[in-house]
Amino acid sequence: MTKTSATKEYTQMARDLPSVNEPSSIYSYMSNSDKSINYMKIFDELIGLKDAIIAKWLNITTRTYRNYKVQSSALKDNTKEQVISILSLYKHGIDVFGSKILFEKWLSTPNMLLDNKAPMDFLVTISGIRLIDNRLTGMEFGENV
Repeated sequence: MTKTSATKEYTQMARDLPSVNEPSSIYSYMSNSDKSINYMKIFDELIGLKDAIIAKWLNITTRTYRNYKVQSSALKDNTKEQVISILSLYKHGIDVFGSKILFEKWLSTPNMLLDNKAPMDFLVTISGIRLIDNRLTGMEFGENV
């Protein structure tokens, strides 16, 4: 899959992605989504961060992450849920910041309202992803985040 086709596939998939803070919608999306979608390849192409960082978010080894990129069908449900939640978070973040570059800059910058941790440090759990999504929602309504 080329970078362009991954971007095109993400754009098509993004229309249907539920909000991070709608667990039942995420579950339904996971259950009913097209089995042929290579979530890990889309994830890798969209995010573009080092494999070690992404593997840390997903609580898997870098080697396992690389294997998943080749054979996405082997994804465990909890990993798939986390991938879909992070893709949904990215969709929201890009909407808020206007670009992936600005969103990723915010994600990697320590934030005093998050105990001087970078927002990306919270992406290792579903509740952390929801926390960061809530911060993005707060920004939409004028909160300092």
